[in-house]
Amino acid sequence: MFVYLNALFVGLLIVSNILGVKLFSIGEFILPAAVIVYVATFMITDVIGEVYGKDAARKIVQAGFFTQIIVMIFVFIAIELPAAPVFGSQSEFETILGGSFRVMLASLLSYFTSQNLDVSIFHRLKNKHGEKKLWLRNNVSTITSQLVDTTIFITVAFWGTVPFTVLLGMIVTQYVFKFCVALIDTPIVYLLVRMAKKSKHVQTEIELARPS
Repeated sequence: MFVYLNALFVGLLIVSNILGVKLFSIGEFILPAAVIVYVATFMITDVIGEVYGKDAARKIVQAGFFTQIIVMIFVFIAIELPAAPVFGSQSEFETILGGSFRVMLASLLSYFTSQNLDVSIFHRLKNKHGEKKLWLRNNVSTITSQLVDTTIFITVAFWGTVPFTVLLGMIVTQYVFKFCVALIDTPIVYLLVRMAKKSKHVQTEIELARPS
C-alpha cells in the first residue's frame, strides 16, 4: 500500500502541473483545473504520516519536489527539440506544457512550504492526541497549509501583473474551494488509513513468518 500511495502522490503532483493550464468556472469563480487534483496530495501525505510516520511523510514531500524539478527539465528539453515536419502542433505543445518560469517557481515554492507545514501541523496534533481525532489533524493541517499554499502561489505568480484587489480575489476564491474539498475528503482519509494499516499488518506478518 505504501508504494501505491507514493506513486499516487507523485503522479497527481505531476498531473496537477499539466492541468494548471486549464481554467474552469463555477458561477463567477474562475479556478485552475489543477485544484481538483492538487488538494488530494495533502490527503495522501496525511495518510502516509498517520500510518508510516513523520519521516516517511517528509521523504515523500522531498521526493515530490525533486521529481517536479526533473520533470520540468525534461519538458524543457522536449520543447526545445526541433519539431518534425509532420508535427504541426508545436505551438500548442509549448502552450500546454511550457508555462512560465515565474509560475513554475511559484508552484515549487508554494508546494515545498505548504507540504512541509502540513506534515508539521499534522504530527504536532498527533503527538498531542495519539491515535484519536484523525479528523481534527487531517482538517486542521490541510486547511492551514492550503491557505499558505494558495497565498504563496498566487502572490509569486501574479504580483504586479494584476490589481491587488484581483490578486486578493484569486486567493480567496481558490482557498474557499480548497477549504471545501479538504472538509469533504475526511471519510476518504479514514478509508485509506484503514486500508494502509491492514496492508502494513499483513506485510509485517509475512515478514515474521519468513524463516530467518
